[in-house]
Amino acid sequence: MTDDTARQLVLLRHAKSESSDASDLERPLTDQGRKDASAAGTWLAGLGAAPGLALCSTAERAKETWKLVAAELPQQPKVVYDEKLYEASLGELLALVNETADEVSDLLVVGHNPGMHALAEALAGEAEGDLDAQMRRTTFPTSAIAVLTFNGSWKSVEHGGARLVAYWAPKA
Repeated sequence: MTDDTARQLVLLRHAKSESSDASDLERPLTDQGRKDASAAGTWLAGLGAAPGLALCSTAERAKETWKLVAAELPQQPKVVYDEKLYEASLGELLALVNETADEVSDLLVVGHNPGMHALAEALAGEAEGDLDAQMRRTTFPTSAIAVLTFNGSWKSVEHGGARLVAYWAPKA
């Protein structure tokens, strides 16, 4: 692949989780969270998203979100569960994206706020239509998805270097 390779980055915040006595890492999804995660997967499939790799937080709510989203996709990408995604800062998330092998053209990341929203805002130097305003208005709720594109290697993506081409959030 050359340095001008078109790439797609899909950022997905985990679905709504229960408030429980379990540790934060072990909190499962609510019934609404499960519905929203399936709807997110259906939306991604309709968009034609075909990630070659999914990076997913090791938190139970993120893993459950990913399984429900993946069930709706026409092809199952390789998934890597990475504990670094739990409570990751903007800088840590960008570093994980930058470490992606260039053989991967489309990457999906399942993580947590505030990092996922911060990463989407930081990378989106341009946006189609009013997508940027929509994303900023919603503060990236649970199950929200931002789809960004850029040309180049994963190592080269930086603040303002991508275009926000799609955004979805479940209806309240």
